[in-house]
Amino acid sequence: MDPITLKKALTHLKKDTRLRALIKNHPKPDFNRAHRGLRAFPALIRAIVYQQLSGKAAQTILNRFLDIYKGNYPTPERLLKTPTRKIRSSGISGQKAGYLMDLARKFKDGTVNPRKFRFMSDKEVYEHVVSVKGIGQWTTDMFLMFTLQRPDVLPTGDFGIQKGFRKLFKLRSLPSPETMQRLAKPWRPYRTAACWYLWRLSDKNNSNR
Repeated sequence: MDPITLKKALTHLKKDTRLRALIKNHPKPDFNRAHRGLRAFPALIRAIVYQQLSGKAAQTILNRFLDIYKGNYPTPERLLKTPTRKIRSSGISGQKAGYLMDLARKFKDGTVNPRKFRFMSDKEVYEHVVSVKGIGQWTTDMFLMFTLQRPDVLPTGDFGIQKGFRKLFKLRSLPSPETMQRLAKPWRPYRTAACWYLWRLSDKNNSNR
């Protein structure tokens, strides 16, 4: 997120008395830290590996996967030439290995065209990338937030965000997507930055964000 947009976001979010204290007690969001320099294909590889895993476990597996390519992210062509058994040796499940192969095929044949993303709405990006097996709303939300740097994303399917809402609003249980949408309405159009602070509230040691 560029500095001007981030400044506007924080000014807007500080109007919420609950968020104001969080913003005061934590550093400014850095959406580039974990995804620094990643283009669309590597970013989606990372997102698939991270699905349903803790940040620490996912990073360990990702590092082992990247070791196959001497520490670098592979191109679609190189990934497609990698035997599935070698991918699985890094700790990636057979199902996720299939997702990665489908991702590589879709990038190679142009089904997913990263050059179009900058001209697409958030909804259009979602409709574009869910053509890949294993990519759904959560993965798309992470892609929108951390790679495309979209300012108004609310990943209601993320457990950390659900926990953050529960703590911030002192709810008895995890909120429904509808409840989160309602409670976050005053944060628009900067819900992405608000989510950064919800993750901090949910887990101060979250290594994925």
